[in-house]
Amino acid sequence: MRKTMAIATTPLVSLALPEKGAARLATQLLLAIVGTLVLTLSAKTRVLLGPVDISMQTLAVFLIAAAFGMRLGVATLLLYMAEGAIGLPVFQGTPEKGIGIAYMLGSTGGYLAGFVIMAAIVGSAADRGWDRHPIKLFNAMLVAEIVMMAMGFAWLALLIGPEKSWQFGVVPFIVGDLIKVGLAASLVPAVWSLLKRP
Repeated sequence: MRKTMAIATTPLVSLALPEKGAARLATQLLLAIVGTLVLTLSAKTRVLLGPVDISMQTLAVFLIAAAFGMRLGVATLLLYMAEGAIGLPVFQGTPEKGIGIAYMLGSTGGYLAGFVIMAAIVGSAADRGWDRHPIKLFNAMLVAEIVMMAMGFAWLALLIGPEKSWQFGVVPFIVGDLIKVGLAASLVPAVWSLLKRP
C-alpha cells in the first residue's frame, strides 16, 4: 500500500531515475543540465503576439517543474540562474542587452527570480500527484504564474514606476501566458495517461 502511494505521488522524472547511489545523482545532474539547455532554447524562441515578443520560457519552466518535481525542478532553475550570473548568454536578452549579474538586476530581474518560485510551486504540486489531473495542475500553474508576474511587476515598478510596469510588463503577456498555462496543464496529464495504457 505504501509503495503504491509513493508511486502515485512521484513526478514523471522518477520513472527514469535509478533508485539510489551515484547513478541516481549522475542522472539528476544530467537532467538538470539538459533542463538548462531547454530553458535557454525556450528563452531564445519568441512568438510575436501583439506589440511584444513572447518567449516560450514560462512554458518550459512549467513543463520542467511538473516533470522533475520540486527539488530537481528548483535545482535546475538555480543552475540556470548560476549559468546566467557567470555570464553565459542563457537569458532572452543576452548578450544583446548585457550579461551576468548586471542583466539579472535589470528589467527582467523580478521575472527571473519568479521562475524559481514558479518551479517550486508547480514542482510541489507534481510531488503531490496533481500532475495527473489537468484541473488541479492548471490551478497550481495559474497560482505560480500570478506569483511570478507579481514579482516581475514589483521589481519593474521600482525601476520605471507601477503604471508603466503594469502597461508594459504585465498586460501584454496575460493572454499568451494563460495559453501556456493551459497547454502545460494539458500536456503533462496526457503523458501520464499514455504511460498508463497497456
